[in-house]
Amino acid sequence: MPLAIITGASRGLGLALARALAQRGWALVLDARGAGELERVGRELAAVTEVVALAGDVTDDWHRRALLDAAGDDVDLLVNNASVLGPSPQPQLAEYPLGALEHVYRVNAIAPLALAQLVLPRLPDSGCIVNVTSDAAIEPYEGWGGYGSSKAALEQLSAILAAEHPSVRIYAVDPGDMRTRMHQQAFPGEDISDRPPPEDSVPGLLALIEGALPSGRYNARRLAGAPAAAEVA
Repeated sequence: MPLAIITGASRGLGLALARALAQRGWALVLDARGAGELERVGRELAAVTEVVALAGDVTDDWHRRALLDAAGDDVDLLVNNASVLGPSPQPQLAEYPLGALEHVYRVNAIAPLALAQLVLPRLPDSGCIVNVTSDAAIEPYEGWGGYGSSKAALEQLSAILAAEHPSVRIYAVDPGDMRTRMHQQAFPGEDISDRPPPEDSVPGLLALIEGALPSGRYNARRLAGAPAAAEVA
């Protein structure tokens, strides 16, 4: 039975992907900060597959090691999905509180790298790491400097890890706009009901996880509906 570690798995994209992998026979080690939500997800998916649900903060070294201890010696997939937006409404960079910016970088860039460092020695040649990114990593949206630059850092970390570890697949995946709690925080007071649900991005993620496309940056929505040769974002 293949095993996946998924961070930020109590809601949104992480939960949607965990449900899809459970239906495909994957064992799961799930992380989220909210213990109550994660416990409910663990009970739901335990009816389908083997699940370990560990609440904690991915910026904590002890929690990251607990996730790897729960996974054991063989890990087939790491999905670094946990993210924070930062202050809401998002401030311009000239007024961005530096302490808050440091926290955004710890969650969105440093913690994924730290987990990758732990997972890489356990990944088989067929294994992969999926780092969830955003178009804010490459587009200079006003007000998105903190979150966007942290995701840009994650993308460069992903690219360099891929160059240094050519035997495994390392992806930076932009899932596209989604109707999630974090997306609502980015647009306080606005109606985001026109955004698609996170489930719409899952087929593209599965195409990477279950396929053999080379390491790189991909857009999940394009990936789900376009020929393989045209998938790199």
